[in-house]
Amino acid sequence: MRSKSATAAPEIEALISLLAKVPGLGPRSARRAALQLLKKKDALMVPLAAALGEAAEKVRACSICGALDTQDPCMLCSNPERDDGLICVVAEVGDVWALERAGAFKGRYHVLGGVLSALDGVRPDDLRIAKLIERAGAPGVREVILALSATVDGQTTAHYLAERLQPLGVTVSRLSHGVPVGGELDLLDDGTLFAALQSRRPS
Repeated sequence: MRSKSATAAPEIEALISLLAKVPGLGPRSARRAALQLLKKKDALMVPLAAALGEAAEKVRACSICGALDTQDPCMLCSNPERDDGLICVVAEVGDVWALERAGAFKGRYHVLGGVLSALDGVRPDDLRIAKLIERAGAPGVREVILALSATVDGQTTAHYLAERLQPLGVTVSRLSHGVPVGGELDLLDDGTLFAALQSRRPS
């Protein structure tokens, strides 16, 4: 039986509650989104439910780079035309998508799964750092590009990685011009990302 204090059916409240957990959607935005989905069930809600179910079933993390795809290794790691000698290190999968939109990088990627953060309790063992060191030490790897956001945690992570990579003898560079301090890669425009990659500097 519905509570007297409830403003909508339990199923609707459950939908709103789940939508509110999506990054970027607060309670009010979640209610607006739920209302639009319910008003346009055939055009929006049914296709969205099907897409969510299919993604949940088929999408997985690439065992090599950590990006998301429906195949393992992912399409980027499987592409023979990409440069095996360049590895671009990013924090999250969204950063891979942003850099690919910019079209400035033709090497391989490595997704850490986050950045080091004392405040959030994220330690080196919580990230895919050991896998990165293993990949960077492989024959033929010339350069590792640390494409991490210009935040305190991002730069702390970049400094830590540079120290870990230094004994391997590979060139370690970071994004330079075009990435503002405090900037998140996924929020930057394609031109800014392209400029940052082209003007990278030694770490």
